[in-house]
Amino acid sequence: MTATSKMAPLHADPHIAQRLKQWRYRVFGATWLSYIGFYICRKPYSIVKKDLGDTLHFGAADLALIYASYLLAYTAGQFLAGAIGPRIGPRRMLLVGMAITAVCGVALGFSSGLAVFIALMAVNGLAQATGWSSNVGTMAMWFRREERGRVMGLWSTNFQFGGVFANALAAFVLVHMGWTWAFWAGSVVMVGILAVFYWNQANRPEDVGLPSVIDDESGGGEAGSDGDTKWSASVWTSVVLVGLTYFCLKFIRYALWSWAPYVLQNNFKLPGDQAGYLSTLFDLCGIAGVIATGWLSDKLFGGRRAAVSMWMLVANIGATGLLFTLGGASVTMFALCIGLVGFTLFGPDALLTGAGAMDIGKGRGAVRAAGIISGLGSAGSVVQELWIGKAFETSKGDLGPVLGLLLGAAVLAACFVAVILVRNRLGQSDV
Repeated sequence: MTATSKMAPLHADPHIAQRLKQWRYRVFGATWLSYIGFYICRKPYSIVKKDLGDTLHFGAADLALIYASYLLAYTAGQFLAGAIGPRIGPRRMLLVGMAITAVCGVALGFSSGLAVFIALMAVNGLAQATGWSSNVGTMAMWFRREERGRVMGLWSTNFQFGGVFANALAAFVLVHMGWTWAFWAGSVVMVGILAVFYWNQANRPEDVGLPSVIDDESGGGEAGSDGDTKWSASVWTSVVLVGLTYFCLKFIRYALWSWAPYVLQNNFKLPGDQAGYLSTLFDLCGIAGVIATGWLSDKLFGGRRAAVSMWMLVANIGATGLLFTLGGASVTMFALCIGLVGFTLFGPDALLTGAGAMDIGKGRGAVRAAGIISGLGSAGSVVQELWIGKAFETSKGDLGPVLGLLLGAAVLAACFVAVILVRNRLGQSDV
């Protein structure tokens, strides 16, 4: 997380440089844990989905509707967070969001009616929407462009580690204590993370009496009289293209997060805990993919996020194609294929929406860019939930139509990144 030998030192004064270094570690750790906490309160529903449906007599369409309410609220919340985040500040947004999502987890454990689940999941979605853009905006103020690929490659392992830990915790608690405690356990962990975050996060170096470490805080455009940034048409085009790419990537990611445990139980007849544990292979392989993609971005591709993402997305088409053709053959093939999809998917996913949003938005504009990009991406997670829930019911459990949707999304993602690469060559963007 520190500057390399080819970069200018953080500060000429060794004492100030040391304080900056310490604070950057604290901010990195606090924001990394914060996003893990959001996942710990987000993932239990996917793990308990089958047991919850059996207990409360919810069908696949009902279960999809519950999660779609979360995803719709999450999508709207991303745009809202991107709009008001720069005014309120990441710290306040995150503290409020973490507190509300913890309360929602407790309330969900006491719930039994469909309407109540829908309402609470919607509130949880709004609270969860504070997580990504506000944390990315914080990181943008503490790390420079030339180091963001590696830094964000490591930092973005939070949603893989969060997914693995959340799945494992929820699966363990589900088997030993029931689905209600799967929700409550996540809330307990989030309260502890909130305390760590409160004492170790600062929005920017200036807030703790340190000098800025970035040169450009213009936000990719001209500053308006109200302090907001007015983006050029080129910046808006870059944001939309990355957002459309994220729509496709999140379609795949949330499809596997939401439905892989369900498929392993419903189609392959695994017990709930085994299905939860095995589904974490998607996230575990994604951790390696994120770190590798971030390192390649800085070391071999000169910070060109789209170029390295294109290579990984071509590989993702191959991995998703294998899942489509062989994933339904056996538990082993399904597990191996989702692992390959995770390795090739999570790198571009994290890099374009993390470091890429920072590079497009610049400084304070990173919160706005990350919010819009994540909002467009979250629309993909909504579409997949409704579409796949319907596909499962109409195909009577046949995986072919479902996995075909994932392959189509992978191809579309590569197409959008190809357009970004063309614009880069024409000097119309710098992603």
